[in-house]
Amino acid sequence: MSQRDQAQTRAMKSLAAVLLVAILLQLAGCSPPPDPVTCTDGTSNCTVTNTYGSFTDRTICHAANVVYPSTEQELIAAVAAAALAKRKMKVATKHSHSGPKLACPGGSEGTIISTTRLNRTVSIDAERQFITVESGMVLQDLIQAAAAAGLSLPHSPYWYGLTVGRLLATGAHGSGLWGNGGAVHEYVVGLRIVTPAPACDGFAMVRELGADHQDLDAAKVSLGVLGVVSQVTLALQPLFKRSVTFVERNESDFTARVPEWGRLHEFADMIWQPQHNKVIYRQDDRVDVSTPGDGLGELFLFRSVPTALLVSGRAIEEQLQENGTDIARCAAEEEGATRQLPAFGFTNDGVSFTGYPIVGYQHRIQASGSCIDGPEDALLSSCAWDPRIRGSFMYNSGFSVALSKAPAFIADMLKLRDLNPDAFCAALDGRVGLVLRYVKASSAYLGKHEDSIDVDILFYRSRTDGMPHAHADVVDEIEQMALGKYGGLPHWGKNRNFAFDGAIARYPKADKFLKVKSRYDPDGLFSSEWTDQVLGINGTPNIIKNHCAIEGLCVCFNDSHCAPEQGYFCRPGKVYKKAKVCSSEQDY
Repeated sequence: MSQRDQAQTRAMKSLAAVLLVAILLQLAGCSPPPDPVTCTDGTSNCTVTNTYGSFTDRTICHAANVVYPSTEQELIAAVAAAALAKRKMKVATKHSHSGPKLACPGGSEGTIISTTRLNRTVSIDAERQFITVESGMVLQDLIQAAAAAGLSLPHSPYWYGLTVGRLLATGAHGSGLWGNGGAVHEYVVGLRIVTPAPACDGFAMVRELGADHQDLDAAKVSLGVLGVVSQVTLALQPLFKRSVTFVERNESDFTARVPEWGRLHEFADMIWQPQHNKVIYRQDDRVDVSTPGDGLGELFLFRSVPTALLVSGRAIEEQLQENGTDIARCAAEEEGATRQLPAFGFTNDGVSFTGYPIVGYQHRIQASGSCIDGPEDALLSSCAWDPRIRGSFMYNSGFSVALSKAPAFIADMLKLRDLNPDAFCAALDGRVGLVLRYVKASSAYLGKHEDSIDVDILFYRSRTDGMPHAHADVVDEIEQMALGKYGGLPHWGKNRNFAFDGAIARYPKADKFLKVKSRYDPDGLFSSEWTDQVLGINGTPNIIKNHCAIEGLCVCFNDSHCAPEQGYFCRPGKVYKKAKVCSSEQDY
């Protein structure tokens, strides 16, 4: 290892050690994330962003005004006022955690409807095991309200900072093939949605959709283009406990185990760590409530971290990306991985990890996000991605591949990794790896139409427009392979622009969804240029310009879409030859 490599590696080792100590100290405070909506004149002349402070195309989203209804009647009035004025509308949630521009009405004359104050429990029917909540309720509050009534939401995403309305709009999910599966929308038995209406009906109306209503399969995954969901009723189950063990194995039988693991364990998932040639299998099942244990699932990625360390960590990461070598990048990643908290931050008692299995109640295991919970501490600490600091800045790609095709897809990824293992550890966030979750086939028109494996990838994003990251071609080829060769589907709330191009054609019931959309909002007041492109109504989400493939705004078809001035050119994929990726000169 050269002196340069040694110096860079030592810096990262020191930082990893300090970060671990900071996490173990469990700081009492944490500045909660900022409101995604800001206005220069009270509630007028506004901008809206996401939790990362940047949409994938880096544009600033403007709106004429924002409204904060706190009751359904106020929500109806807000929709009616905008509909009367023929003004575009979009919903913004408390933390706006979606990467794509789902909250952007387009132009500068639209209205943002924030559901931040629509955050209450409407009713709990303990006998029927139903809970009705307002759509702006954060998942954390929902699962706690259910637990207080002796009930559990069977599945949820792992991050509890999402609101009920947004996680339904994007089809957010946990992991599971048993029963109704791991997607929250599969437990929706009713909802109330406010849509535009003719003048004779006051320009807005409430549509109540019960479990048997013909439109529920459109409304429970809708991208927010049908209207504003006011209330949601979910089917719960009696409070239960889970037993969690993370089992580490080599990857020799990875392809064979993918289709079977999710059928063996109710809450199974997998984490592939390609740089270590291993897979970590989550062995996660229900156990009797009398089983001892008060475990807590608190993923380390969602804990607060001192701001100074986040900033210094990002600075070193940028240095390694822009001037480092693969040897230094991989050595630093290896060191960081060895210093992570055991069991990914899960504990046996809410404080420490003492061994497997970790047994705890569903509401303590299913989701986490403590970095949004702490008292304001003047940004001494924060969530890692808080846009107010120069900390973590990442892309989050998510896509699903049919379970029947998953072994072949995994085999192709293994081939790609074996061509250049260092490229994988340099390109991907090595703290976790690739997370694979199971998603069951859904009746929702914009849900998965067959049992699938969902792949989550975190990777570096430069704050400089058009700046490549090391071995960007690795992630690009994986995504294009999944979407192109294996007919995969992008997660509606994640991904860069190119992933959505043509995706709607792979949804067999898309035409049924669009018919409901036309009935509910014939003037397209809840639609935007972005949603029209994604839904195949008008245009394409691709943005063709210099460096567009570097930014994930397009798939390259000539060198200018990459960064030729920095040595990145448009080349075929190494395993999936139909892929077009931006590769550096030394990679070919």
